[in-house]
Amino acid sequence: MKISGVDIRPGNIIEYEKGIWKVAKIQHTQPGKGGAYMQVEMKNLEDGRKTNVRFRSADTVEKVRLDTKEYQFLYEDGDMLVFMEQETYEQINLPSDLLGDARPFLQDGMQVLLELWEEKPISVQLPQQIEAEIVEADAVVKGQTASSSYKPAVLDNGVRIMVPPHIGSGTRIVVDVYEQTYVGKAG
Repeated sequence: MKISGVDIRPGNIIEYEKGIWKVAKIQHTQPGKGGAYMQVEMKNLEDGRKTNVRFRSADTVEKVRLDTKEYQFLYEDGDMLVFMEQETYEQINLPSDLLGDARPFLQDGMQVLLELWEEKPISVQLPQQIEAEIVEADAVVKGQTASSSYKPAVLDNGVRIMVPPHIGSGTRIVVDVYEQTYVGKAG
């Protein structure tokens, strides 16, 4: 499916220079002179290269349709992750770097979506939000205004995030996996 260069969005998988690329970030720019363009940061799903490309509205790219299948994460085996297909119980081993920055958020038994291109797994989608426990939180500094001051905290998976001042050690919170940000207290 062809789309205009300015319709590219984060998370899109596109075909570019005979490769399959996942869009990480976009920035729409309207310079004083000339036409608007979309600055696109993307990662090659086959070899991991990253690149920045400018697409004008006249440019078209092929948006790739991926098949998705639900899998369950079973365990880690060295630097490989073992997933099981939910209907056939078939197991598949994938390199842990396929998850990128979301890797620490993968939990035992978690349901994930594998994106397949021509039957080959090229990406793993975790749930957008997960629950995690704060294991370490800095003390609040007196005099800071509550509205703007977030403090550093460490989650049970070792990831450092910023949380509001009232969140302390031992609190279960909801975290956005891909932004690595605090969403709210776990209910």
